[in-house]
Amino acid sequence: MTETERNVTGQFSAEGRDSQLLIRHAVIADVPALTAVERQCFPPAEAATEEQIRARVQSYGDHFWLLQQGNRIISFVDGMVTEEPDLTDRMYEEADLHNPDGSWQMIFGVNTIPAKRRKGYAGRLLREAIRQARQESRRGLVLTCKEQLIPYYAGFGFVSEGLSASVHGNVTWYQMRLNFADQKE
Repeated sequence: MTETERNVTGQFSAEGRDSQLLIRHAVIADVPALTAVERQCFPPAEAATEEQIRARVQSYGDHFWLLQQGNRIISFVDGMVTEEPDLTDRMYEEADLHNPDGSWQMIFGVNTIPAKRRKGYAGRLLREAIRQARQESRRGLVLTCKEQLIPYYAGFGFVSEGLSASVHGNVTWYQMRLNFADQKE
């Protein structure tokens, strides 16, 4: 069994729209492909560099959820785990802040290549991240987003906490939290 196969979290069919899709965690060999997807999804000031993605995968590859079609990564969600309750700009820069025993799963990016958007792929990965966070007994998940995406993330149970202290990429961000204590199982 390869490292990639050990990291598989699930496989599903996309109702005939595409061939079989595989959800798995990241390994170092994925870094160039992840960087390419990141560059398609975020402007340069907001996109993680290849070096940042490499450091993240090295520190918390099991907190990357990748959607692969054939040999191609078409979508991914990633973020570290921390005891800190709020997402800070420092977390984007310092992968070694990851604390595998932390209470909060941060979400740094929800990325889907443009040709595969609006097919539910990002949502499938978010649900997988939420499932894993519950399984790992986290308190919940935290992300930041642009104002127009607040309703999208609210659909997954995230609640807006207003403007974030984050100014990553010189953008106005809104912090959203999915607190498991606020939800009924």
